[in-house]
Amino acid sequence: MLNNFRFLTAGESHGKCLTAIIDGIPSNLFVDTDFINNELKRRQQGYGRSSRMQLETDTVEITSGIHNGKTTGAPLCLVINNKDFNEKPAFTKYRPGHADYAGSVKYNLSDLRDVLERSSARKTSIEVAVGAVAKIILKEFDITCSSRILQIGTTIENFEQEIDVAKEQGDSLGGKFEVMFKNLPIGLGSYVQWDRGLDGKIAQAVMSIGAIKAVEIGENPLGKKGSEYHDEMFLKDGKIIRKTNNAGGIEGGMTNGENLVVKAVMKPIPTMVKPLRTVDKETLTECEAHFERSDTCAVEACSVVAEARIACVLVDELMQKFGGDSIEEMKRHYKEE
Repeated sequence: MLNNFRFLTAGESHGKCLTAIIDGIPSNLFVDTDFINNELKRRQQGYGRSSRMQLETDTVEITSGIHNGKTTGAPLCLVINNKDFNEKPAFTKYRPGHADYAGSVKYNLSDLRDVLERSSARKTSIEVAVGAVAKIILKEFDITCSSRILQIGTTIENFEQEIDVAKEQGDSLGGKFEVMFKNLPIGLGSYVQWDRGLDGKIAQAVMSIGAIKAVEIGENPLGKKGSEYHDEMFLKDGKIIRKTNNAGGIEGGMTNGENLVVKAVMKPIPTMVKPLRTVDKETLTECEAHFERSDTCAVEACSVVAEARIACVLVDELMQKFGGDSIEEMKRHYKEE
């Protein structure tokens, strides 16, 4: 749970809109809506996305907390309208790999659409908008981020060809990506309690993206000796430097001045044209899974969502260490450190 950069979201896949309220943003921060909309566009791109991405071009509306383009210190309300707003028919055929079965049992829901609508990855669009606001704050401190695809399916090359084959077969693909943040100050996070470690907070933020099945910070140490893995320290012109960054920028639950490197593995999308075997909740008979239009591959989009999630964690830690009521006060604290 974020303590300083706090936010909640609401909305469904085919509902009227998706909404977020962000609390704790310092005043006098210029919020560039074009930047937020570009981040939303990035989430909708990537080879293997469905036709829905052409149907809906997401744009954000800021309905509170802004005056003359700058934050006032009041909560920020973000809204993304769903152009595909409509009522969808009920369904009772569980979709393996989705939240349908567990969600219907947990909330005692007879119509599986009541699970689908909120558990859908569609809600990540408003999370990307929140993450874009976090990135705007980070940029005030020259902290930047990027992401790249490491693997799709079984290959690290020829992504498009493998995606095309999967699409022809009515199948789907997952993959692995990397997110990197540069120029972070030393000492974000802490080792004093188990729940204050930055690596743990980042892992939770990324792992809770619906399709993520594994998260790594830095290089995987499996099979390596300590002498091969740990990043040695050297002096150059009176400054401590490192020639490697296997730790991924975090030691003892804290940033150590190196680039933050987070890797994650996304499972293949469980909604497929080639249906899986399942059970009908209402008739308790075996059948083929319910199908909603789906992407063949969305690893690139998932990396954008991960960027947003991590940015929110980092801003929360930045505010805790250098907090202020205005962006000017926060910068002053940062420079004094």
